[in-house]
Parts: sequence; structure tokens; C-alpha cells
Amino acid sequence: MKKNKKKRSGAGGRKKHALKEKGLSEFVLKLYHKDPSRPLSPRQVVKELGIRDRKSKLLIEDAIFKMLDDGILARKGNRFIANVEPETLSGTVDYVNPNFAYIEVAGDDEDVWVHSRDMLNALDGDTVNVKVTSRGKANRKREGEVTEIVKRDRNQFVGKVQMNPNYAFVVPDFRKMHVDIFVFPENLKGAKPNDKVIVEIVKWHGNGNKSPVGKVVEVLGKAGENEAEIHSIIAEFGLPYKFPGNVLKAADKIPGEIGKPELKGRKDMRDITTFTIDPEDAKDFDDALSYRKLDNGLHEVGIHIADVTYYLDEGSTLDKEAFERATSVYLVDRTIPMLPERLSNELCSLRPNEDKLTFGAVFELNDQGKVMNEWFGRTVIHSDRRFTYEEAQERLDSGEGDFVDEIKLLDTLAKKIKKERFQKGAIAFETVEVKFKLDEKGKPLGIIPKVRKDAHKLIEEFMLLANKRVAEFVYNKQNRKEQNTFIYRTHDDPDPEKLNSFSIFAKKFGHSVDFKSGNLSNSLNGLMGAIEGKPEQNVLESIAIRAMAKAKYTTEAKGHFGLAFPHYSHFTSPIRRYPDVMVHRLLQHYLDDGKPVDKDDYEDRCVHSSEREKRAADAERASIKYKQVEYMQLAETKDYEGIVSGVTEWGVYVEMTETKCEGMVRLADMDDDFYEYDEDNYRIIGKRNKRMITLGDKVTVRVVDTDIDRRTIDLEFV
Repeated sequence: MKKNKKKRSGAGGRKKHALKEKGLSEFVLKLYHKDPSRPLSPRQVVKELGIRDRKSKLLIEDAIFKMLDDGILARKGNRFIANVEPETLSGTVDYVNPNFAYIEVAGDDEDVWVHSRDMLNALDGDTVNVKVTSRGKANRKREGEVTEIVKRDRNQFVGKVQMNPNYAFVVPDFRKMHVDIFVFPENLKGAKPNDKVIVEIVKWHGNGNKSPVGKVVEVLGKAGENEAEIHSIIAEFGLPYKFPGNVLKAADKIPGEIGKPELKGRKDMRDITTFTIDPEDAKDFDDALSYRKLDNGLHEVGIHIADVTYYLDEGSTLDKEAFERATSVYLVDRTIPMLPERLSNELCSLRPNEDKLTFGAVFELNDQGKVMNEWFGRTVIHSDRRFTYEEAQERLDSGEGDFVDEIKLLDTLAKKIKKERFQKGAIAFETVEVKFKLDEKGKPLGIIPKVRKDAHKLIEEFMLLANKRVAEFVYNKQNRKEQNTFIYRTHDDPDPEKLNSFSIFAKKFGHSVDFKSGNLSNSLNGLMGAIEGKPEQNVLESIAIRAMAKAKYTTEAKGHFGLAFPHYSHFTSPIRRYPDVMVHRLLQHYLDDGKPVDKDDYEDRCVHSSEREKRAADAERASIKYKQVEYMQLAETKDYEGIVSGVTEWGVYVEMTETKCEGMVRLADMDDDFYEYDEDNYRIIGKRNKRMITLGDKVTVRVVDTDIDRRTIDLEFV
């Protein structure tokens, strides 16, 4: 071969075509690198490059043999292959089903597909190194194998005990844990069949499908019982359901008296009319409104927020625990607080008829709700009244009751502020939320949609105002070249492809949405108004929200798309959100003319807070889903009207209009025909009868099975 190569390269051949050959060599190498695992012969290369003239064909062959001599290519039979080291990447496991997983690589849009036999016993959420071995069909994805488990996401799982004569298995609740955990009888810790337990993995059996070995570390109770199931969710998401003893002791040691030393440097607003408006079952009141009419004709509105930072020394035992939790978690029947009760429900809570230390954002507004003057700083207040949302709404509806004038005036101002906000491009997402009526044992007696009225919106509007103006104040406070580091709540613009998919989806309900005109917010708001109160409202709003980018905490001074604010922060809930605690500290630091703080350190804290927020949201959804499944388990057998809320290759999801519960009709159970999944059009089609079931269709279903462990509802079409 080499002899032939030299012959073709002689007398003028290579020199004459040097530049042309160089260009061809680059094309050849790119072709081999396109799929490093695919061997190609010179003839195949010529064909794929579309080369026709004989000289170029000879040059390509010369280039291939030269790259072979140089070690750039390697021989594989009569063909050649790129001689490259397999690419190794680091990523997070997304275990889709028992057969395969995707490795999500940060900053890379293309995941790596891995067969379960090549997973090295990695589990969902683990950080791994993966070796890319080839590309999938039509170059749609990379394929690979896990070479190292860098970090386990978890080694404890919640599941139900299944007993055998000489051993037991724990069947994990977690849907993405696809193997059961083997437990020897001596490691059951007294667990009985069908008990919910927390099991810890202690040993793996090599790289294969054999079950790992575990030991029970806690018995939660009988499967299906409220306490066992809620504690299962708490354990599943790694939530802390009790405070360490040293944290509780630290909280108990904090004195509760407010004397002259505590008032130093604070604006005293105890004589100004002040009240709180919160849910009926709220115990921690972290925001209050004060109001008075000024002699200059302006309206002074104070947004007073619990001064948690006064009691929470940075770096203290209490502060470290609060940072680790980062947020309170609201499950269906309980709250897992960020702060101990001594702080959240007593010292910091703005209870009526008590002096309280607060951080204030005080605004002077004209009759149109425009801010004419503003002041930020520490205050002391005395709340005159604790209103529930229902009590405040009664005053708006009837025009009677104590503090009715103040509430009505604040409502008028709030509506004007909101109007201006929407004129500037804010988007109205009124998602339908549900709450449960529970008996003393936690059994659901009913599902009640939460209704947001003007009293809710009044509070929301002033909280948004405070959050926005605090962020703008710090951003614009520039006494030096360096930007002030701050904690922002940002929301990026939506992905155009997702918007296009949503537009197609909305049309299936008869709603036309024009996202190409440039006025995205007007189009979305028009749709939200059109679907309000209709059966498809919840489905469409959920899909619209999924089309949006996710809000997050960051030190990057970006805007908030959904609210149409150039800068936005979280200032108003430090009892239940740690980012608000950081915002209070930083705001006071800059009010005292402090220098910008370490940005990288605070960005790390933002990432942690965002991750904890997602964990809390997932746990809250799991608890709601559990109660929905339990409710449908206990509900009477009857037909339910519903909306097709999702179509997949394995089933059709339906949201029942009456209960807002979602279940699935499995394609495998639809025995009247063989149904094919049409991904592009969000539908399934019967092969013989041509029956179509499409996203958004109104259907009638019946519940055929419920699974508390998996939190699923199986349906059938009526």
C-alpha cells in the first residue's frame, strides 16, 4: 500500500495539488470525526464527499494513508477509523426507565444516552463521568458508558417492605429508582410487611441488575396511613422534619423584650395605623402595611417586614441551619419551617398589639399610585389588627367594618399600580391551586380550589412594589466603579421553540395566540383572560408556565420577564426564605455605605437557595398528588368529565374537571384498537378505527385503580 502511495505522490502529483489536497484532507478528517466510532473505506469517503474527478479521488486516498502513517487514523479491517481517545464528560444522571438513562452535561444541549447495563450502578441524580462511545441513530444523540460515580445524590430511599421467608425487599417509592433493595431479616429494624421504611444502601453487587443490599434505618408506619405517607415524602426529598437540639437551645436563649437599646437607629412608626392581612391558618406574619395621609396630599404606605436579621446573627448556629434549609416547605397538612417556632411564630411574627422590630420600605404615593418619595431602613411598628384575607375582602365588598377606609384606599392604589405594571408588559398567570379539607386523621374530605380575590391582590401588589424598588435602589446606588453585589430574582425570556409549541397547543382549544407580532405579553394576557373560568384554564396555564424560563436567584442584575421589571429581588418574606435574609443584610450594608461584597460567594449561596426552592416545590407537589390519589381512592365510583392534559407514547393523561386530579389511561389497556403515538400533533390515532384523541379534548373517564405508593391514578375512557 505504501508503495502505491509513493507512486501516486511522485512527479508533480502532490506538489501540483498541495493546496487542494490540504483542503480535502480537512474535509476527510471532519468526516471521520463526525462519528469517531464509524469505520469508512476510501471509496465510502469519496462517495460521502461527493467527489467525482479522478485526481481528487487519488488525493483523498493519499490523504487517508498519510493520516494512517501519522497515527491520525487507525485501520479496522479494510476500512479506517478516527484514532481518537473517547470523549469523557461529567454530568448528572436522569434515569428515564429501567432500560436506559440520559447523562445531562452542564452547558451542553446534547445529553449522552447510556444503556442500564453500562450505568455502573449509578442512580438518578448521581454525578458521574461518562465515556462517549458512539453516536445514536441519525446522529441525534451521543451514546456512552459510565466510567466513574463521582458523587452519589442519595444513599437512602423510602419504600414499602415486601417479605419472603428468609429475606425481604424494599420497593422504593421513587419512580426513577428501578431496582428493589435487598434486606436481610436482621437488618429490618422490626419492620413488618407493607410498612413504609427508610432504607440505606450498604453494598452493591458489581455492575449489573442485581439488587443492592440495604438496611432499614427508620420505620415510618403502615403504608397508606397519613403520618407514614407524609413522612415518606419528607424522607424522599431529604427534608429536615425536626430541628437539632443546639438550634432549639440557641433560639430559646434569645430575649424577647424590646427596650431602648433595640430602638436605637430605627424609625418609630408605632403611632401609625398598621395591620396584617394573611391566610386564616397562618401563624407567622412576616409583612404588615401602614397607612396615613400626609399634609402634602400624598399617601404614605409602609411595607414593614419582620427584621429577622436582628435575631439571626450571620454565621451563628441559627443562621447556618436557616441557610441549609433555605426555605420553609408547605405540605398539605403541615409546615416544615426554615426557622424554629420561637423565631417564626413569636419573636419575628408581626402579631397584633405587640411592638415589633421590622425592616421598612416606606413610599409616598400620589393619587395615581406613582412613587414620589421612598425610604428604606429599620423600623419599629405596632400592629393594630390581624386580618384574614376573608375579613379584608368583606370590607372591600360591604364597605363596612373597622379600618374599612384604609383597606379600600390601599386597594384603589394597588389596582392603579397593577394597571401600570401590565401596561409595561407584565404577564398575568392566575394558576389554579387547590387545598384540602382534612379530618382529624388527615383523610381528605374535599378538594377546594383556592380563589384569589382583591384582598390577596392588594397585598401582592405592595409586596411586588417593595421587592422591585429595593432591587432598583441597590442597583442604582453607585458611589464607585464596582457594581454592588446583590441578590436578584430573575426570570429570562421564554424559548421561542417552546412558545411555538404552546401556540399550537392553545389552538387545539380554539384559542389563537400570535407570538410573532412582537408583543408577547399582550398575546399571553389576552389568552389568560379568555380562558379564565373555563375547563381548560388549568391545563393551558400549566403548559404556558412550562414554556417559560424558570425564575432563580442570582447576583446577575438581569430583569424579570414575567413581571416586566428591569430589576427585582425578594425582600418581603425573611421568615420563610433565606434569600430575603441576605437581601436585608446587604441592603443595610449599602445603606451604611459599605463596599461591594464577594460576588462569587453570594452566587454560590444563590445556587443553593434555588436548589432548595426546587426541592421544596417538588415535595409540595408530591404531597398534593398523594392527597389527590387518596381522595380519588375514597371518592364514589362515577364518571368524571375531564380534559386531555398530556399525550405520551405510553398513555393519555386526563385532568378531571371536578376534582382537579390528574390520572392516566394506559395505551396498553385500550383494547378496542392498536393506537399509535403522533408526537408532532400531540395525539394518538387508532390504526383501524382512526379514532383520534388529542391534547385538549374533552373526555369522560372512570377511575379503575389508585396507587398511593406511586401516587398514580389509573383511568379508563367511558
